Amino acid sequence: MSDLHVPLDILAIAAHRDDVEQTCGGTLLKMAQRGHRTGILDLTQGERGTRGTAEDRAGEAAEAAKILGVSWRHALDIPDGRVENTWENRLKVAEVIREQRPRVVILPYWKGRHPDHYTASVLGYEACFLAGLAKLDVNQELSVQHSSFSEAIKSGTGAHRPFKIVYATLYYDTRPTFVVDITDQFEARFQALMAYKSQFSDQEAGRDLFPAQAEIRARIDGMARFYGMLGGVTYAEPFLQKEVGLVEDLTLIPVKSI
Repeated sequence: MSDLHVPLDILAIAAHRDDVEQTCGGTLLKMAQRGHRTGILDLTQGERGTRGTAEDRAGEAAEAAKILGVSWRHALDIPDGRVENTWENRLKVAEVIREQRPRVVILPYWKGRHPDHYTASVLGYEACFLAGLAKLDVNQELSVQHSSFSEAIKSGTGAHRPFKIVYATLYYDTRPTFVVDITDQFEARFQALMAYKSQFSDQEAGRDLFPAQAEIRARIDGMARFYGMLGGVTYAEPFLQKEVGLVEDLTLIPVKSI
């Protein structure tokens, strides 16, 4: 599920395997169905999760990626529960940005309950900036033993900075800039999340932290319907952009006002 020579159109970066499936999986599937090359970069491998093992989640992530039509997926070795915005971690992500060369990057929102989530947001943004510095030699800064893509970097994939960064806001209660209609993708999005059997099946471990499996569908349905209502569709996923939007034709702006 990897091609080092064809750039990604969209890359979603998140702290943990299953974060992307929860926040923007339907959008990734919709973009893949429209012919775009999509990818997922998980910063950690899930070794400290309450449920399951890193090996369990690796297999589940691969299955979820197939359901979402993802062209590329990789997990870095940043410690689970200890995602820190360090120079080394920024370089690791910048290396992926240079190798995969996405036009659009989706990051988590920069506020939230889980420190890994909001740290991943700032880390991802700063890594996107570093990736565009032509005089920064990432391969030299990162020792070869810590560099997952050193051969790709040596082969000539130079500086690259994404054109657009957007933030998936589902984990935080803030008004989105826009929503993506995932009505046609909702069922597959749900199945991609359910691929994580180690996380979402009923079990003793984490009973006080995880909802019962029977409740998961209702919760996901309710949130997707709420954001769909804001956009005048059945199901949607919320996003925020920091930039002011640009409109060429007032008669083509979607979503009714009255």
